Amino acid sequence: MLLLWPDGAPGAEGAMDEDCPAIEPFLVEGDRNAAVVICPGGGYGMRADHEGEPIARWLNTLGISAFVLRYRVAPYRYPHALQDAHRAIRTVRHHAEQFRVDKGRIGILGFSAGGHLASTAGVLFDMGNTEASDPIERQSSRPDLMILCYPVISMQDEYGHQGSKENLLGISPEAELVNLLSSELQVGADTPPVFLWHTADDDAVPVENSLIFAAALRRQGVPFDLHVYAHGYHGLGMAEEDEHVKGWTDACASWLRMNLYTRE
Repeated sequence: MLLLWPDGAPGAEGAMDEDCPAIEPFLVEGDRNAAVVICPGGGYGMRADHEGEPIARWLNTLGISAFVLRYRVAPYRYPHALQDAHRAIRTVRHHAEQFRVDKGRIGILGFSAGGHLASTAGVLFDMGNTEASDPIERQSSRPDLMILCYPVISMQDEYGHQGSKENLLGISPEAELVNLLSSELQVGADTPPVFLWHTADDDAVPVENSLIFAAALRRQGVPFDLHVYAHGYHGLGMAEEDEHVKGWTDACASWLRMNLYTRE
């Protein structure tokens, strides 16, 4: 594990693992490889193991280096997880030569609430602080693409996931904060390309989360792939046991090739 802030993360309340955001690298051979930061799901209350290392290993088979993010979850609230995701992108970019990655091909991938974290990282980024004393903070936090798997997108009551919302924003958040963290409301023309997949009968995070995000991307002219599968429970991960839904990895690999992220 590589600590994102070796001297302590901003707002850290202790020095245990859960107070110390970090990335676990899964590197491939070669130079100037594409890279993806992985945000496992867990309702902003935990991080699901099956949405971490197995995804990194799959990306490695495509010639992509991966970094599983240990981001802060409840009792930590906004903005800590987003700080962690942006810091992870900045860190990989800063250490691109050491990690043998292309700093212009660093994406982010997330599942469920981790998909919300990935989406907010992709719509609420900055280009770095050129005057920062910390060289990592001078790097852009913008991911070059996003892969969102049955993501929580909205914090609005209509389609939002209540558990994620409460863990991230508290019981009665201000409307301004709810809007800021509803990614469908923050899409801009500079939002990076997106691959989205969901199941139509997801009974935990409604498919409308992906649909409204795709609609927002379309309005802004941002390229995206949207794949909706008829059936499948929430939290499938690689979905290897589902003959139909497991095809998402092949579809995503094809999309990554189109975006010049995989080796031929």
